[in-house]
Amino acid sequence: MAQQALPQRDPEGTHGRPNAPRESGDTARLGKPLGAGRTVHGVALLLPGGRPEGTGRPSPLTLAAQRPLARRLTRACAEEGLVTHVVHYRRRGWNGSAADPVRDAGWAADEVVRRYGDVPVCLVGTGMGGRAALRAAGHPAVAAVLAVAPWLPEPGELPEPEPVRQLCGRRVLIVHGTNDELTDPDLSFRLAQRAKKANRDVCRFEVHSDGHGLRQHRAEVQSLVVDFVRGALFGHHFARPVADALAAPPPLGLRMPLASGFGASLGY
Repeated sequence: MAQQALPQRDPEGTHGRPNAPRESGDTARLGKPLGAGRTVHGVALLLPGGRPEGTGRPSPLTLAAQRPLARRLTRACAEEGLVTHVVHYRRRGWNGSAADPVRDAGWAADEVVRRYGDVPVCLVGTGMGGRAALRAAGHPAVAAVLAVAPWLPEPGELPEPEPVRQLCGRRVLIVHGTNDELTDPDLSFRLAQRAKKANRDVCRFEVHSDGHGLRQHRAEVQSLVVDFVRGALFGHHFARPVADALAAPPPLGLRMPLASGFGASLGY
């Protein structure tokens, strides 16, 4: 996966509805749509990384880092009618209780409904965007959530644990490099444990020896994302490792190793 603008393990969050009203001129936007022609049957919203604090616009490099995955999803799901958008946040930071990217993700899901009607949405977030995707999962249009190397708060940083109830009724996949020094893989494992108790359709993959950018296994991670989106939005059979991870009891399905060469024989 491409490198993100990276947060540190820091801020507080909000338990409120993510798509709160905005002031005029203070809006997120959807990047150029990729894929689908006249008929749209599903939408993937890509949520970039970011920083703990910051009120300026996100760096163009942060947005550009999402485009290779957006293009890969578009090619692989062309026949299914997938449209992919990169979400352009209003601000580059999480910004404590404002949880700005969560609000932007909720707005983006509302905008999908306005543009395309009643189609299922998968939130695909990286780093800070992974946390935003997990938080915004309660939106009625969201059918699935995929968090890549999500940045999560340390125990005790928040008055209450990071919420998981909003994940109920959604398919959820988390993928994390075991050598990630910027976003703690143990924290995503703990969150997955709590989420699995509320929702059986949760799994987590570990990319052994890889770091935050997941560069060593970029092809495998992208194939995993494609397989999950195809299955969660369009009803295709999941690849055997994904199906096994979803079905396995914890901790097995939450520490599933992503095998080298995953996806090479799947045809997408």
